Amino acid sequence: MKTPYELLAVTELATDAEIKQAYLQQVKLNPPDRDQAKFQQLHSAYETIKDATEREKYALFNFPEADFNALLDQAFMGSQSSLMSVDCFEQLLRVSIDDNVFLIGNPNKLRA
Repeated sequence: MKTPYELLAVTELATDAEIKQAYLQQVKLNPPDRDQAKFQQLHSAYETIKDATEREKYALFNFPEADFNALLDQAFMGSQSSLMSVDCFEQLLRVSIDDNVFLIGNPNKLRA
């Protein structure tokens, strides 16, 4: 699923004015009478990141989707008797949490 930033084709560093301009441009290309579902997606994306407060809420409460199968395959590659590395284990712990917002445990303590 695309993020609001991807739907509106802006970066996470975009200003309020840039986000509004991108939203209006997307609405021109996808008016509600042509494709109501696409318009609803764009409107929802705009409402989610329209100002600094909303972008902060989005950053705090929306977690990226994790590909657990790929992480597990990477963690258990090699012989069956080998142990998972600390880095792989930490990545599994933090997989659904944005590293810029939360950390589970102190990574420096886990390596000690």
